[in-house]
Amino acid sequence: MSVEQVGARVAAIQQQIAAFTGQAAPTTSFASQLASAQSATTTGATATSAATTPTPTTLGGGTATQYDAQITASATKYGIDPALLKGLIRQESNFDASAQSGAGAQGLTQLMPGTASSLGVDPSDPAQAIDGGAKYLKQQLDRFGGDPSKALAAYNAGPGAVAKYGGVPPYAETQGYVQKVLAYAAEYRGTASAATSGTSATSALSAVPVTTTPVSPASLLATSDDDGDASSDDSTSSSGLDYSTV
Repeated sequence: MSVEQVGARVAAIQQQIAAFTGQAAPTTSFASQLASAQSATTTGATATSAATTPTPTTLGGGTATQYDAQITASATKYGIDPALLKGLIRQESNFDASAQSGAGAQGLTQLMPGTASSLGVDPSDPAQAIDGGAKYLKQQLDRFGGDPSKALAAYNAGPGAVAKYGGVPPYAETQGYVQKVLAYAAEYRGTASAATSGTSATSALSAVPVTTTPVSPASLLATSDDDGDASSDDSTSSSGLDYSTV
Protein backbone atom coordinates (compact mmCIF):
# COMPACT_ATOMS: atom_id res chain seq x y z
CA MET A 1 0.00 0.00 0.00
CA SER A 2 1.39 3.39 -1.01
CA VAL A 3 1.72 6.45 1.23
CA GLU A 4 -1.12 8.08 -0.73
CA GLN A 5 -3.39 5.11 -0.12
CA VAL A 6 -2.56 5.12 3.58
CA GLY A 7 -3.31 8.83 3.72
CA ALA A 8 -6.66 8.37 2.00
CA ARG A 9 -7.58 5.52 4.35
CA VAL A 10 -6.63 7.56 7.43
CA ALA A 11 -8.68 10.50 6.12
CA ALA A 12 -11.71 8.23 5.68
CA ILE A 13 -11.37 6.91 9.23
CA GLN A 14 -11.10 10.49 10.54
CA GLN A 15 -14.35 11.36 8.75
CA GLN A 16 -16.10 8.35 10.29
CA ILE A 17 -14.85 9.31 13.77
CA ALA A 18 -16.03 12.88 13.23
CA ALA A 19 -19.49 11.69 12.19
CA PHE A 20 -19.74 9.40 15.21
CA THR A 21 -18.54 11.95 17.78
CA GLY A 22 -20.09 15.02 16.21
CA GLN A 23 -16.74 16.77 16.11
CA ALA A 24 -15.23 18.36 13.03
CA ALA A 25 -12.62 16.32 11.16
CA PRO A 26 -9.03 17.63 11.31
CA THR A 27 -8.38 20.31 8.72
CA THR A 28 -4.82 19.07 8.11
CA SER A 29 -4.65 15.76 6.30
CA PHE A 30 -2.54 12.87 7.46
CA ALA A 31 -0.51 13.07 4.25
CA SER A 32 0.30 16.74 4.93
CA GLN A 33 1.33 15.96 8.50
CA LEU A 34 3.52 13.09 7.28
CA ALA A 35 5.20 15.31 4.67
CA SER A 36 5.81 17.98 7.31
CA ALA A 37 7.37 15.46 9.68
CA GLN A 38 9.62 14.09 6.92
CA SER A 39 10.72 17.62 6.02
CA ALA A 40 11.57 18.40 9.63
CA THR A 41 13.58 15.18 9.90
CA THR A 42 15.54 16.00 6.74
CA THR A 43 16.20 19.55 7.93
CA GLY A 44 17.41 18.29 11.30
CA ALA A 45 19.71 15.76 9.66
CA THR A 46 21.14 18.45 7.38
CA ALA A 47 21.74 20.78 10.32
CA THR A 48 23.42 17.99 12.27
CA SER A 49 25.63 17.16 9.30
CA ALA A 50 26.63 20.79 8.89
CA ALA A 51 27.40 21.09 12.59
CA THR A 52 29.66 18.02 12.58
CA THR A 53 31.53 18.83 9.35
CA PRO A 54 34.99 20.09 10.30
CA THR A 55 35.87 23.57 9.14
CA PRO A 56 39.03 23.63 7.00
CA THR A 57 42.01 25.31 8.64
CA THR A 58 42.34 28.94 7.58
CA LEU A 59 44.98 31.63 7.86
CA GLY A 60 43.89 33.15 11.14
CA GLY A 61 47.09 34.79 12.33
CA GLY A 62 50.44 36.27 11.40
CA THR A 63 51.16 38.99 8.87
CA ALA A 64 49.03 38.96 5.73
CA THR A 65 50.75 38.81 2.32
CA GLN A 66 49.67 39.45 -1.24
CA TYR A 67 49.80 35.70 -1.82
CA ASP A 68 47.37 34.62 0.93
CA ALA A 69 44.41 34.13 -1.41
CA GLN A 70 46.42 31.95 -3.79
CA ILE A 71 47.95 30.01 -0.89
CA THR A 72 44.50 29.27 0.51
CA ALA A 73 43.16 28.34 -2.93
CA SER A 74 46.02 25.93 -3.69
CA ALA A 75 45.91 24.42 -0.20
CA THR A 76 42.17 23.85 -0.57
CA LYS A 77 42.70 22.34 -4.03
CA TYR A 78 45.10 19.72 -2.69
CA GLY A 79 43.51 19.27 0.73
CA ILE A 80 46.40 20.54 2.83
CA ASP A 81 46.72 23.07 5.64
CA PRO A 82 47.15 26.59 4.17
CA ALA A 83 49.07 27.65 7.27
CA LEU A 84 51.61 24.88 6.67
CA LEU A 85 51.98 25.89 3.03
CA LYS A 86 52.41 29.55 3.95
CA GLY A 87 55.01 28.63 6.58
CA LEU A 88 56.90 26.62 3.96
CA ILE A 89 56.88 29.56 1.53
CA ARG A 90 58.12 31.90 4.23
CA GLN A 91 61.02 29.62 5.01
CA GLU A 92 61.83 28.87 1.37
CA SER A 93 61.74 32.38 -0.11
CA ASN A 94 60.40 34.82 2.47
CA PHE A 95 57.65 35.55 -0.08
CA ASP A 96 60.14 36.76 -2.71
CA ALA A 97 58.81 35.51 -6.07
CA SER A 98 62.17 36.19 -7.75
CA ALA A 99 64.23 34.24 -5.21
CA GLN A 100 66.78 31.80 -6.62
CA SER A 101 69.20 29.63 -4.68
CA GLY A 102 72.77 28.82 -5.61
CA ALA A 103 71.64 25.29 -6.41
CA GLY A 104 69.10 26.58 -8.94
CA ALA A 105 65.86 26.38 -6.94
CA GLN A 106 63.45 29.08 -8.05
CA GLY A 107 60.43 31.06 -6.97
CA LEU A 108 58.23 31.27 -3.91
CA THR A 109 58.38 27.55 -3.16
CA GLN A 110 62.01 27.13 -4.38
CA LEU A 111 61.36 24.31 -6.81
CA MET A 112 64.27 22.81 -8.71
CA PRO A 113 63.81 22.91 -12.51
CA GLY A 114 63.35 19.14 -12.74
CA THR A 115 60.78 19.07 -9.96
CA ALA A 116 58.92 22.02 -11.43
CA SER A 117 58.85 20.32 -14.82
CA SER A 118 57.48 17.09 -13.34
CA LEU A 119 54.76 19.12 -11.62
CA GLY A 120 53.96 20.99 -14.82
CA VAL A 121 54.55 24.47 -13.42
CA ASP A 122 56.71 27.50 -14.10
CA PRO A 123 58.34 28.41 -10.76
CA SER A 124 58.96 31.98 -11.90
CA ASP A 125 55.19 32.54 -11.95
CA PRO A 126 53.96 33.12 -8.37
CA ALA A 127 50.60 31.38 -8.82
CA GLN A 128 52.18 28.36 -10.50
CA ALA A 129 54.98 28.22 -7.94
CA ILE A 130 52.46 28.13 -5.11
CA ASP A 131 50.38 25.48 -6.86
CA GLY A 132 53.45 23.37 -7.59
CA GLY A 133 54.72 23.65 -4.03
CA ALA A 134 51.31 22.71 -2.66
CA LYS A 135 51.09 19.71 -4.97
CA TYR A 136 54.58 18.51 -4.06
CA LEU A 137 53.92 18.96 -0.34
CA LYS A 138 50.69 16.99 -0.72
CA GLN A 139 52.62 14.19 -2.43
CA GLN A 140 55.02 14.00 0.51
CA LEU A 141 52.19 14.09 3.05
CA ASP A 142 50.54 11.18 1.24
CA ARG A 143 53.83 9.33 0.99
CA PHE A 144 54.60 9.64 4.69
CA GLY A 145 51.19 8.99 6.21
CA GLY A 146 50.16 12.62 6.62
CA ASP A 147 53.05 13.37 9.01
CA PRO A 148 53.91 17.09 8.56
CA SER A 149 57.44 16.70 9.97
CA LYS A 150 58.35 13.91 7.59
CA ALA A 151 56.68 15.64 4.65
CA LEU A 152 58.59 18.86 5.31
CA ALA A 153 61.83 16.94 5.74
CA ALA A 154 61.16 15.25 2.40
CA TYR A 155 60.49 18.62 0.78
CA ASN A 156 63.82 19.87 2.11
CA ALA A 157 66.16 16.87 1.98
CA GLY A 158 64.30 14.56 -0.38
CA PRO A 159 61.95 11.64 0.31
CA GLY A 160 64.84 9.23 -0.12
CA ALA A 161 66.59 10.68 2.93
CA VAL A 162 63.42 10.43 5.02
CA ALA A 163 62.91 6.84 3.91
CA LYS A 164 66.56 6.02 4.64
CA TYR A 165 66.36 7.19 8.24
CA GLY A 166 62.73 6.31 8.84
CA GLY A 167 61.94 9.92 9.80
CA VAL A 168 63.51 13.37 9.84
CA PRO A 169 67.15 12.78 8.92
CA PRO A 170 69.94 13.94 11.27
CA TYR A 171 70.88 16.94 9.13
CA ALA A 172 71.09 20.20 11.04
CA GLU A 173 69.70 22.15 8.07
CA THR A 174 66.71 19.83 7.68
CA GLN A 175 65.97 19.74 11.41
CA GLY A 176 66.04 23.53 11.56
CA TYR A 177 63.91 23.77 8.44
CA VAL A 178 61.20 21.50 9.83
CA GLN A 179 60.97 23.22 13.21
CA LYS A 180 60.85 26.69 11.66
CA VAL A 181 58.09 25.83 9.19
CA LEU A 182 56.02 24.17 11.92
CA ALA A 183 56.42 27.25 14.13
CA TYR A 184 55.44 29.57 11.28
CA ALA A 185 52.42 27.40 10.53
CA ALA A 186 51.29 27.64 14.15
CA GLU A 187 51.62 31.41 13.92
CA TYR A 188 49.56 31.56 10.73
CA ARG A 189 46.83 29.46 12.31
CA GLY A 190 46.63 32.03 15.07
CA THR A 191 47.89 29.58 17.68
CA ALA A 192 51.18 31.42 18.15
CA SER A 193 52.00 35.11 17.98
CA ALA A 194 55.07 36.73 16.50
CA ALA A 195 56.17 37.64 20.02
CA THR A 196 56.31 33.99 20.99
CA SER A 197 57.55 32.57 17.71
CA GLY A 198 60.98 31.89 19.20
CA THR A 199 59.46 29.82 21.97
CA SER A 200 57.21 28.08 19.49
CA ALA A 201 60.17 27.25 17.30
CA THR A 202 62.01 25.70 20.22
CA SER A 203 58.95 23.67 21.13
CA ALA A 204 58.51 22.57 17.54
CA LEU A 205 62.13 21.43 17.38
CA SER A 206 61.72 19.27 20.45
CA ALA A 207 58.64 17.73 18.88
CA VAL A 208 60.36 16.80 15.61
CA PRO A 209 61.11 13.05 15.56
CA VAL A 210 64.75 12.96 14.48
CA THR A 211 66.43 9.67 13.60
CA THR A 212 70.17 9.09 13.46
CA THR A 213 70.42 5.46 12.37
CA PRO A 214 69.67 4.50 8.76
CA VAL A 215 67.05 1.82 8.36
CA SER A 216 67.68 -1.41 6.50
CA PRO A 217 68.20 -0.94 2.74
CA ALA A 218 65.37 -3.41 2.19
CA SER A 219 62.94 -0.98 3.80
CA LEU A 220 63.86 2.00 1.66
CA LEU A 221 61.40 3.40 -0.81
CA ALA A 222 62.16 2.56 -4.41
CA THR A 223 64.65 4.98 -5.92
CA SER A 224 63.13 7.28 -8.52
CA ASP A 225 63.45 10.81 -9.86
CA ASP A 226 61.19 12.14 -7.12
CA ASP A 227 63.61 10.95 -4.46
CA GLY A 228 65.37 14.28 -4.96
CA ASP A 229 64.12 17.12 -2.82
CA ALA A 230 62.09 19.95 -4.27
CA SER A 231 64.51 22.73 -3.54
CA SER A 232 68.06 21.45 -3.99
CA ASP A 233 70.13 19.25 -6.25
CA ASP A 234 70.94 15.67 -5.28
CA SER A 235 74.66 16.39 -5.02
CA THR A 236 74.27 18.61 -1.96
CA SER A 237 75.73 16.95 1.12
CA SER A 238 74.09 16.80 4.51
CA SER A 239 76.85 18.94 5.97
CA GLY A 240 76.22 21.85 3.64
CA LEU A 241 72.56 21.92 2.76
CA ASP A 242 71.26 25.15 1.31
CA TYR A 243 67.62 24.92 0.28
CA SER A 244 66.36 28.33 1.20
CA THR A 245 67.10 31.94 0.47
CA VAL A 246 66.11 32.93 4.00
